[in-house]
Amino acid sequence: MTNYGAKELAESFRTVRGNTIKAAEDIPESQYGYQAAPETRTVEKMLTHIALGHRFSHQFHVAERRSNFEGMDFPKLFAEFHALEAKPRTKAEVIALLKENGELWATTLEGLSDQFLSEVVSMPPGATPASKTRFEMLLSVKEHEMHHRSQIMLIERMLGIVPHLTREAQQRMQQMQNQQAQKNA
Repeated sequence: MTNYGAKELAESFRTVRGNTIKAAEDIPESQYGYQAAPETRTVEKMLTHIALGHRFSHQFHVAERRSNFEGMDFPKLFAEFHALEAKPRTKAEVIALLKENGELWATTLEGLSDQFLSEVVSMPPGATPASKTRFEMLLSVKEHEMHHRSQIMLIERMLGIVPHLTREAQQRMQQMQNQQAQKNA
């Protein structure tokens, strides 16, 4: 394994989840029903999907410690996940779900050994690549969240909200410009 292990994986996940929570907090509850296009998730459902996004990886890697996909009942599994996501939630409930599940997953990640992370999992027949390490597969939880958070940030723009990461970058730029102006004065 490399210098990037369970501790770093957990910390990077916490950073990503923290940014997702800030975006969720910035969107008014009155906009949680907003849907960017037909047949897409509302803000509330997308944030709920993010909050529960670790469940497949937890089931596969931690609960069952599978080394392949043989015998997985995907329709049943995803029906269960869909039912969990379908429950209506308030903004406060969504944010609490993001916080609680995020910390639960990060704590799980922290407890994994390098040996566990380096184990190889066989992918379904025909998949490319034919196998992946658990580390690579667990990293995909963070990547999945970042994918959906980018959608949330675009929705923020559509709602007239400047995303917090943009606001922070603008503030840093303004500080640097002010410092440069003081040096030149």
